[in-house]
Amino acid sequence: MYTLSDFDFDLPPELIAQTALADRTASRLLDVQGTGSDARLTDRHFSDLLECIRPGDLLVFNDTKVLKARFHGHKASGGKIEVLIERLTGPRTALAQIRASKSPVEGTTIRLADAFDVTIGPRIEPFFTLEFPDDCLTLIEQYGRLPLPPYIAHEADTNDETRYQTVYAANPGAVAAPTAGLHFDDPMLAKLDAAGVRRATLTLHVGAGTFQPVRTEKLDEHKMHTEWYDIPATLVSAVAATREAGGRVIAVGTTSMRALEAAARDAIRAGAPAGTLRAGSADTDIFITPGYSFNIVDRLITNFHLPKSTLLMLVSAFAGYDTIRAAYRHAIDARYRFFSYGDAMLLTRAPQTPDHA
Repeated sequence: MYTLSDFDFDLPPELIAQTALADRTASRLLDVQGTGSDARLTDRHFSDLLECIRPGDLLVFNDTKVLKARFHGHKASGGKIEVLIERLTGPRTALAQIRASKSPVEGTTIRLADAFDVTIGPRIEPFFTLEFPDDCLTLIEQYGRLPLPPYIAHEADTNDETRYQTVYAANPGAVAAPTAGLHFDDPMLAKLDAAGVRRATLTLHVGAGTFQPVRTEKLDEHKMHTEWYDIPATLVSAVAATREAGGRVIAVGTTSMRALEAAARDAIRAGAPAGTLRAGSADTDIFITPGYSFNIVDRLITNFHLPKSTLLMLVSAFAGYDTIRAAYRHAIDARYRFFSYGDAMLLTRAPQTPDHA
């Protein structure tokens, strides 16, 4: 059984991308073919993606949009606080993380961005309920700040407000970007369409839990935060048509992967055959580690992930543990850029085998 230490690696800090490239498709792409010691690693540019996929393949994108979810503010006592909206729960309510010297008490108010007051509602561990005085999405977008990941050292600026969103972002609700999608621009999407590559979208609102560290050596003791996803009927039809035509389902990012596999897992639990995808919305805390049997996704476009992270465990489950170790060693030696603003890799699903003992 794998443990947390199996997913550690040394990353030179200068390889953590701090800014986005001016041209989205100018990032590098590590094309990983095969598995284990036989894996073939090819250095490409992301603009070469069309050479790696076929007409009739289906790209599945996550169309979530990142909220301006970070606020600075203060309590009535004057104590400073920092708020990160985690999830919208209603027109005027949200769940949030609050960082303060002393946790605020239910029923008290806090002032955000020196602009408006919110009331503290019931605690839903590890979050606080916030009650807004007006439509929370409007207030968040007007007064909030974009929540860049903790490993990016600068405060979000106007360039980040464009580049930390995908060009197809449509449904507000995420607090982190589905970063594999940041490499696509409108001309590339048009080329994919012209080449006969299918496209479909789902929505998974990425939560701050995507950056939550795993603190236990035993992976099965780690608890994932839940995230909301929606699988539209058009996507279900597109997956079925792709399968029937012999195409491959390619998830753009681990968030698309998690939504697809969570929906398939729920269908199996409801008595459907493996590989069934059903339309609908739900919350998921799916935690994919080596030994997981994939149901929907054949290939995965993804960025390079943090050591000891749940996302590194997911890609290791998908492409094979040894394959990912080899790919990451190559990426470090070849000076690829890591994490949200970094480069990408294209993975193929490994043969399904049980976790090693």
